[in-house]
Amino acid sequence: MYIGIDPGISGAVACITADELFCMACPGTIGDMNDSVVQLVRIHKHTGHKIYAVIEAVHSMPGNGIASSWKFAKNYGQWLGILAGNKIPYTQVTPQKWMKWLGSMPRDRKDRKNHIKHIAQQRYPEHKITLKTADAILIAEYCRYNMIVNQYDNSSSYNI
Repeated sequence: MYIGIDPGISGAVACITADELFCMACPGTIGDMNDSVVQLVRIHKHTGHKIYAVIEAVHSMPGNGIASSWKFAKNYGQWLGILAGNKIPYTQVTPQKWMKWLGSMPRDRKDRKNHIKHIAQQRYPEHKITLKTADAILIAEYCRYNMIVNQYDNSSSYNI
């Protein structure tokens, strides 16, 4: 199972297995977030497959208010706690790194978000992809691609 997490307030979590995509916008509370991840982990551990996660390594931006920065940091920390508490190996990847993996991106934020949504929709045409879930889906794809590449690389580290 490959998990991608966009930890922003309007972010999402996506899980990709060999035959399934599950994604959801970030639930409102830490309990809801943890319950959702725990349920997915329990189901998948039953199959004996490994679980890996990538969380977008982001920080507050200049111009963000103190209250919004605090909410964001709290959400980010909660995701890190959920991953650690459920013993899910993870790595943090900057938005620039996983987006570079997709190829060239528009510079304008709105255009970039729509482009990312378009890419995710092309990869999963049977799913309803939203602006909230697109980043998480492609972060999970980034995780899957890099874990498969690392599997054939003689490296044993989880450094993507």
